[in-house]
Amino acid sequence: MTGQFISPSLLSIIMAVTLAGCGKQAEDISMPAADAAATNAVMAAIPASLAPFGEGWPKAGDPCRRLGESPATANWVDDSAVLVGCPTAEAAAALGGKVLATVEGVTVVTVPTRDANAGMPPADGDAKVAGTDYNATAELPCTVDGGNTLQRCKAGVKRKWGEDGTTLVEVTKPDGRMRALFFKGKVATSADGVEADGSAAYAFKAVRSGDGSRISFGPERYVVPDVFVLGD
Repeated sequence: MTGQFISPSLLSIIMAVTLAGCGKQAEDISMPAADAAATNAVMAAIPASLAPFGEGWPKAGDPCRRLGESPATANWVDDSAVLVGCPTAEAAAALGGKVLATVEGVTVVTVPTRDANAGMPPADGDAKVAGTDYNATAELPCTVDGGNTLQRCKAGVKRKWGEDGTTLVEVTKPDGRMRALFFKGKVATSADGVEADGSAAYAFKAVRSGDGSRISFGPERYVVPDVFVLGD
């Protein structure tokens, strides 16, 4: 894939997304055939064994892609960094992260990001992450289709959200919809479900695993560290 050309028009496409809670409608944008072919070529450059997802990173159309958890990447998945695969060493170097290995011709790089401690309240107050109602934000391992490959879902936590001290963790799923998870202390107790999408009938299960919880809610899976729920 060295020297692959990505057309400027592909990089200029604005991908409309549904903003949860804002009521905005996603636009229907048709991609030119040439750009669609280029995008397909880039996505094909990252083998399925690395569990790639998304349409380019750090933005849609870029040659690198996010990597989820698979047997090939399990040792590199880290809550405090983004795992990325790039079709060329040059593309990986441009990300400014740490190159880990080359797998099937793909350069695997880890890029530090805000970790689960970001925005945590100081000892003398209950601070919020700037511009949000959350005490902390992070990207948590998740899957919503019942598969074994974990992706990353953006999440925010509201500690002592309920009058009884319940903590609320809101997870943004890959399709943009939200899932609320509830905790008492570090114990996950329930998740919200609605009739509209069938989730009201989902079974909830939480298992302690190390310093965190592995939660299953129907076909959905979430891994939530204690430090994200409780703070430091």
